[in-house]
Amino acid sequence: MDFLPIVLLTIIGYLSGSIIERRHFQSIRKRELQLKGILTFSAKLPPAEDFNKQSVLVSGNVVISVDYFKHISAALRNLIGGRVIAYETLMERARREAILRMKTDAKEKGASQIFNVKLETSSISKGRANQIGSVEVFAYGTGLI
Repeated sequence: MDFLPIVLLTIIGYLSGSIIERRHFQSIRKRELQLKGILTFSAKLPPAEDFNKQSVLVSGNVVISVDYFKHISAALRNLIGGRVIAYETLMERARREAILRMKTDAKEKGASQIFNVKLETSSISKGRANQIGSVEVFAYGTGLI
């Protein structure tokens, strides 16, 4: 009976994390539709006809923490090998959120296109045994007004 509170807290934590992640993905999809008019390109230079437009640096970043259950899932996957899906969803959320924040910055500055889009990813805190604690994704590019 002593393990019942631990099991209960584990279940509550897992369900809460799942709900939060699902809601974040819903928010991302909604905002992606709202900002779909701001085009992003990895090309270094815009087309020649856009060379005379004013340019401005636009950026967005996000820090997302890795939850306990993703650590457990990743540790189990490391034992048998293969894709670490728990971390893949974490990184997908972080990349998409950073790009949305960059597009929001572009919109606020009057830009309708972003060229030379780059993403930088880093681990900003280490947990026990150098496990990833939080990841930061920084998106930046040249906005054309």
